[in-house]
Amino acid sequence: MAKGYWIGRVDVTDPEAYTAYVAANAEAFRTYGALFLVRGAPPECVEGAARQRNVVIEFDSYEQALACYHSDAYTRARALRAHAGVSDLVIIEGYDGAQP
Repeated sequence: MAKGYWIGRVDVTDPEAYTAYVAANAEAFRTYGALFLVRGAPPECVEGAARQRNVVIEFDSYEQALACYHSDAYTRARALRAHAGVSDLVIIEGYDGAQP
């Protein structure tokens, strides 16, 4: 079964509010087995537009990734992030097929 991923890009405009969001999202991430693969490292933007923070979070499955996003715990955390900056988030199923 392919894993699921969150890929987020954020420009933080209110660091205090963003810190509250990070503290609040931990409950949902623990519950759904989230594993941070990338968390806030400065990017080298080689194409397109960059954001300040980039995050890649792995889940055991695409279904788990979606369930985490739609959970009550993450909904509460997401409300804190709404005023903390500008963000893009995609949830995507990983690829486990043949490789070149």
